[in-house]
Amino acid sequence: MVPDRRTVQRWGRYADAITRWEHITGRPAPAPALLNDADGPRPAPAFVEWLMGLPTGWVTDTDQLTQNQQITALGNGVLPLQAVSALSLLAA
Repeated sequence: MVPDRRTVQRWGRYADAITRWEHITGRPAPAPALLNDADGPRPAPAFVEWLMGLPTGWVTDTDQLTQNQQITALGNGVLPLQAVSALSLLAA
């Protein structure tokens, strides 16, 4: 997996990792940030969700959570792989 020129231009030094994760997840990377004139860029909840390997919309497909609440939920979440590892250790 070699990132193409457009991917390298968009992601810079992270292009290899982004390309690899896109291949693993089978989904393209969403935009990494939300632009806000007042506060500057903030992490995009959909990007964080994608980075964590969660299904699209797992946290972000709701009108009941604001973007700040989505980021909080994702930041406090446990990756499924971490949970599997923890449960495997407890069961052993």
